[in-house]
Amino acid sequence: MQKYHTLKGLLAVSVVATLLNAASVQAQAPASGAQPATANQSGSGARLSAGDQHALKDMAQANINEIAAAKMALNKAQSSNVKAFAQKMVDDHSAALTKVQTVAQQKGVTLPTEPDSQHKTLAARLEKQRGSAFDKLYMENAGTQDHQRVLSTLKKDASKITDPDVKALAEAHTPVVEQHLKSAQDMAM
Repeated sequence: MQKYHTLKGLLAVSVVATLLNAASVQAQAPASGAQPATANQSGSGARLSAGDQHALKDMAQANINEIAAAKMALNKAQSSNVKAFAQKMVDDHSAALTKVQTVAQQKGVTLPTEPDSQHKTLAARLEKQRGSAFDKLYMENAGTQDHQRVLSTLKKDASKITDPDVKALAEAHTPVVEQHLKSAQDMAM
């Protein structure tokens, strides 16, 4: 058990480091002198395509949904493994959401601020569950199904993204979502 928690801790640190590194590279890109005029213009929401705005909103919505479900799991889960998974979701998705919000603010894009209707319905279903039934429902929905759906959306959106900042976010999110999905599948209840 101790080894499992140590591995999860190391995984969490490596994911956060990867996300921070991607953000650092992204932050340095506009200062490269090669595009000073376009760097100033890229802060404008008018320069962001509808597809790129949609991709930003998708990323924000996915993070908001995961954070809300994971916070509920922290309070209601019976299994310590499910609670550890939920804490990782809160940590990773909160960090990712902050990055998405930063880019959206720079680009003038308004993001969602609460879970979507599908996840509000899931929250109501989760609220009615207790013990291992809660753990199973949470891991099947927020753990596996949501991460499968988000990964599919990320890949579809990423192929169409034209803005380099939004593309960097999508590229940074993808391996994290893949790891979350693998962890959820490995914990299948």
